[in-house]
Amino acid sequence: HRYTLLPKGVLQITGLRAEDSGIFHCVATNIANVKFSREARLTVSGSHSTVYKDPMILVGPENLTLTVHQTAVLECIATGNPRPIVSWSRLDGRPIGVEGIQVLGTGNLMISDLTVQHSGIYVCAANKPGTRVRRTAQGRLVVQAPAEFVQHPQSISRPVGTTAIFTCVAQGEPPPQITWLRNGQILETSDHIKLKNNNSTLSIYGINQTDEAIYQCIAENSAGSTQASARLTVLWADGLPGPPQSVKAETVSATTIQVSWREPLQNTKEIIGYVLHIRKAADPVEMEYQEAVSKSTFQQLVTDLEPSTSYSFYIKAYTSRGASKASEVTVVSTLGEVPAMPSLFIKVINSTAVLATWEPSIKLGQHEGFKLYYRKVHLSQYTGPVLLPSNVTAYNITHLDASVVYEVKLLAYNQHGDGNSTVRFVSLRETVERTVLNPPCDCMKDEQNNKTSATGIIIGIHIGVTCIIFCVLFLMFGYRGRLLMCKNVQEQLSTPQIPRSQRSSAGLILNGAARRDRDDRDLNGKQLDMNELERLFPASPSQEKQDKGTTSARSSPATHNDTQLTTLPLDEFSFTEEQPGPLPKSPRSGSPAAPAPNQGPTNEG
Repeated sequence: HRYTLLPKGVLQITGLRAEDSGIFHCVATNIANVKFSREARLTVSGSHSTVYKDPMILVGPENLTLTVHQTAVLECIATGNPRPIVSWSRLDGRPIGVEGIQVLGTGNLMISDLTVQHSGIYVCAANKPGTRVRRTAQGRLVVQAPAEFVQHPQSISRPVGTTAIFTCVAQGEPPPQITWLRNGQILETSDHIKLKNNNSTLSIYGINQTDEAIYQCIAENSAGSTQASARLTVLWADGLPGPPQSVKAETVSATTIQVSWREPLQNTKEIIGYVLHIRKAADPVEMEYQEAVSKSTFQQLVTDLEPSTSYSFYIKAYTSRGASKASEVTVVSTLGEVPAMPSLFIKVINSTAVLATWEPSIKLGQHEGFKLYYRKVHLSQYTGPVLLPSNVTAYNITHLDASVVYEVKLLAYNQHGDGNSTVRFVSLRETVERTVLNPPCDCMKDEQNNKTSATGIIIGIHIGVTCIIFCVLFLMFGYRGRLLMCKNVQEQLSTPQIPRSQRSSAGLILNGAARRDRDDRDLNGKQLDMNELERLFPASPSQEKQDKGTTSARSSPATHNDTQLTTLPLDEFSFTEEQPGPLPKSPRSGSPAAPAPNQGPTNEG
């Protein structure tokens, strides 16, 4: 199992030992003889090494070019310690497969019965066991296939004047080249013999007696060649009419030609009709087309032709048994065509100038240039023509009179003459009127004014918004101050009731002691409230005297931060005719003194 003999004569020995030393010969044997090669000596020295070595490929695969059904052997000998593992793959990623695949020895790949699909680049990889260390080598395998026919040419029989077609399709790797022979000689193409589709199709137009022969198709490539043949038989029936006579072609217009002829000289009784063959003189024969004509008609009007183009014509007479020979070929050209009308557009530039622009027509006719005319409508004579080349499509007409209407005319011309013209009318009067009604303005000044106005508007808006905000804040704080004032008055007027037995003309006494931590603003507010009470509830003079006497007796001295207040209930007030006077105030706090409890007016209600 350590000795591997490859089909091409290579001997491989793996896992060398001392006993492998010796002399080796290669022996070639066939039925005729046996031959020995020169001797080769193999010497094995040293002992088995235990040093680790990375894998190394000693012999890699070679580039091979083989044909189908042969056998390919791709060598791969690798060494290393430990012994590397050899694997194979394709560079394009396709699987190698298993059918016909065999591994020889420790890493040689053998592929039997090759096909074209086996072609590709094969990669041999030597991997160190248990690691990712690897070495690779690659070789290209090219599998060729000799040419073989997919479709053979078939023998046919055709009447005179008809068309014969042979088809020969071959395949192989590389693709084969196809060659045609006529009776063993290279076939020469002509006006009525054509090769198409990479020589796979042979067409013979208007066949005659000389075209009868054996036609051979040869397909050949680097892997081999093959051939096939077919016979063309030309049918000639006795009594066929002769070719039509006196064929003439006359030009009618740029797109029409009339063709006329006379009937053949012999065998005209069996004629069932004529066929007119039409082709551009510059086109190949296969571009020819036909028009059928009745047997009693000896002329045909051919239409839809191209201007300034040469055409060839010939005609055949047909019977139920076949066609006559072709008549003589006549060639004639259609007339040239003048250009079609261009599209014309007029644009007013100012009061004395207009811009004329145009687009050439896409219809038939090659224009060589343009002619531009213009005139005042009330005049009969044009100014012009202004000759313009074919690549110009615009022209400025200047020095015009703004008070009249102008007529502008444009046409295209070529060597065949002038084409039809396009006419436009234009008036400059409206431009003058617009200029008078709308004099030019100082745009820079207006722009500056607009900028100034815009700035003023923006500033005014800002000022207005600021004023509105201040007014709202002023109203809010004023309303809040009035609410606070009314609340203080209401609190001072709201007093608890005492028994009716203790009621007197002096009223009820409310003593409020102010906290020491109130600020001067609260004190001023209280003084304002007392002044308001004095105005609402004036006291009588006698009451004032009594108030003075009782103040010191009944109330304790008021401090700077204390306030004493005495009021009368609203339902026990008495009104006198005496002049009211201000309430007495405390010398220190400014608050009115409390009146004596049993003094007051005696007239109630």
